[in-house]
Amino acid sequence: MSTAAKRESTENRLRQRLNRFDPFLAPQLILGGAIVLDFALPDRLTIRPSWLLPSLEALALLGLMSVSPHPRIRHSPVRRRVAIALIGLVSAVNAFSLVLLCHYLLHGGRAGGRELIVAGIVLWVTNVLLFALWFWQLDRGGPVARASNEEHYPDFLFVQMTERAAAPPDWEPGIIDYLYTSFTNATAFSPTDTMPLTAAAKVLMSAQALTALVTIGLVVARAVNILS
Repeated sequence: MSTAAKRESTENRLRQRLNRFDPFLAPQLILGGAIVLDFALPDRLTIRPSWLLPSLEALALLGLMSVSPHPRIRHSPVRRRVAIALIGLVSAVNAFSLVLLCHYLLHGGRAGGRELIVAGIVLWVTNVLLFALWFWQLDRGGPVARASNEEHYPDFLFVQMTERAAAPPDWEPGIIDYLYTSFTNATAFSPTDTMPLTAAAKVLMSAQALTALVTIGLVVARAVNILS
């Protein structure tokens, strides 16, 4: 077989792989879960009217999900930028609610304490979901770039990348791996078995750890204050 024929065969196999590759359903459901959690927050921790921003986010997500099955849209750089912008919007809303939560936990006295504790738990869970999506979008140029075997340096070092005997030869991290990384970082306030390699990954993991530490610290302090 000639070099040109081999190249064409390789490109055809890659195209078929991309056509079968639909990495977006689970992450879109995770983002949908984060948006639903926004509706669970009390009015004083949201931008009023409290239903407006989550509703707009949900509509944008539904629009993104409706066009994602089309192959030309699914693997378009524009689609990735829109998805990142939507994740950024939900993250900004979550950060705004966290700032308000900190204010009320520090200066709100005992009034509404239990409601604020529940809100803190909701924001912590949302934090885990959103940062999992950031990690998933960041690592090696994003999911499509990873599936295409594009040459990108990894942003995260997973155990399976160093202990090859623990995984198949063609192992690639999936959304569950990034969700687990996000969860352990938010509970340990530092990396555990997955290490950040690039500056962007270190900034993201540091921001998440700090956010989780502040949230849990203030919620626990308020809970102790109520119980005492």
